[in-house]
Amino acid sequence: MTAQRASLSPTVRIAAGQGFWGDWLEAPYRQVTGGPIDYLMMDYLAEVTMSIMQKQKSRDPSLGYATDFVPLMERILPTLAERGIKVTANAGGVNPRACAEAVAAAARALGLAGKLKIGIVTGDDLLGRLDGLLARGHQLRNLDTGRPLRDVRDRVLSANAYLGAWPVVEALRRDADIVITGRVTDTGLTLAPMIHAFGWRPDDWDLLAAGTVAGHTIECGAQCSGGNCLVEWQRIPDLANVGYPIVAAHPDGTFEITKHAGTGGRITVAGVTEQLVYEMGNPAEYITPDCVADFTTIRLAQAGKDRVRVSGVRGRPATDKLKVSIAYSYGYKAVGSLVYAWPDAYKKAKAADRVLRQRLKDLGLGFEAMLSEFVGADATHGPLALASAPLGELPEVQLRIGVRSPDRAAVERFTREIAPLILNGPPSVTGFAMRGRSKAVKRRRGPSGRRRVPLLELAHARSGDKGDTANVGLIALKPEYYPILVKQVTAARVTRHFKGMIKGPVERYELPNLGALNFLLHGALDGGGTISLKTDAQGKVLSTALLRLEIELPR
Repeated sequence: MTAQRASLSPTVRIAAGQGFWGDWLEAPYRQVTGGPIDYLMMDYLAEVTMSIMQKQKSRDPSLGYATDFVPLMERILPTLAERGIKVTANAGGVNPRACAEAVAAAARALGLAGKLKIGIVTGDDLLGRLDGLLARGHQLRNLDTGRPLRDVRDRVLSANAYLGAWPVVEALRRDADIVITGRVTDTGLTLAPMIHAFGWRPDDWDLLAAGTVAGHTIECGAQCSGGNCLVEWQRIPDLANVGYPIVAAHPDGTFEITKHAGTGGRITVAGVTEQLVYEMGNPAEYITPDCVADFTTIRLAQAGKDRVRVSGVRGRPATDKLKVSIAYSYGYKAVGSLVYAWPDAYKKAKAADRVLRQRLKDLGLGFEAMLSEFVGADATHGPLALASAPLGELPEVQLRIGVRSPDRAAVERFTREIAPLILNGPPSVTGFAMRGRSKAVKRRRGPSGRRRVPLLELAHARSGDKGDTANVGLIALKPEYYPILVKQVTAARVTRHFKGMIKGPVERYELPNLGALNFLLHGALDGGGTISLKTDAQGKVLSTALLRLEIELPR
């Protein structure tokens, strides 16, 4: 990097304001008023979110974006204008223009007409171009199954390509104060301000990779500053006042993760590592439209209280393709629940499940899938929990049962069979709910005088989803534990551990630089977030299920 390019701006502060659609509404206001920042990044989109927004737009052409973004912006627009803080947000969903018009109307009502410029990024919507792409030989195969798009073309509802940072950079270069996008990558919303501020080139692969890692670190908001953090979670201070993360970025690609002074939460190497391994595939090939980042090159260091320095990131050229998120109509599903109380809560819930299934069978109703879970006993850890749970002593158990079918009538009739169980099923029941469309692990001695301990004593973990695949990042609590994890927590061992819970193979990747292993559990989510009947439809707690696995240590 030349001295001229590096001198454009010594440090740029990019604050995370939202990590998903539904995140804490107070976070953006606290970020823009709590201390100096240059950019506010707000990430709203996931595959499930795009499906929801497309359904809203199909019902009302003026919708299809994150509607709560508008009142949130209305609250902070005066501060943005006063302090010169710029915003990058993919709140536009499948209708970024309508979102931008709503924000513009709010600005005018506040007397800010002519004081803020809004940029709009479009071009990700491929719905009208699908047939042309197919005709030119693009099969658009499912990344999990390999199934070509033509098999479901007649049921497609939306199709959006993942755009990268450069369209956002172009908007910033045209002096946009607020950039509202459709399906721009989560990482691109943070990378773009860094490119713009530091003058990085499209082929500065290491720098682009560093910015991509910065974006991945803060894209989920407080999940890297103390939220949803497993390691020493009981010692994380003042989560009620949690501070959302801020990237303090430098022209050479290094950056620090920090937060405003006086806020709660905690920023440590362990917590940042949990976020780095979240929703990860092959760590050496983190593919984005902007570059391919190598997460095995990341170096972390604690640079002070609530401050982690990130350096060493390497990258490679971007691929010649973009990923496309396509939603299509699959059928119908419904989930109902009943709560059974002590005594014999688990037995009552099991009996109610048998009664309900018999009645559905007698009615001649068939379903593509039917899943019963017993919340409080096995809903998140499945048979791994039942092996040690004090089933006879549980104070209450929720029977949660879901069905999925292409037959709407069958699903609707299912919804009418839950409530009758309150009066004509097992006793001590409450908590009826319906939604739809239409004991600690014990140590044991192993052979040869060795002892068996749960992974929980050696590691912490975080898990997430991509389609029907879950990833589990396993992180050693101490450097000396990492070789033990590498040796004993193999893909085959993890496959056996999750027997009956996942349908596909397990892949393992090593990240010695982070003291971590990354596992991909294929076929783990009952088809993925939009159609899954599971309580943990996005694999968020498969991390803790893995920590039940026992390994051997010297006595």
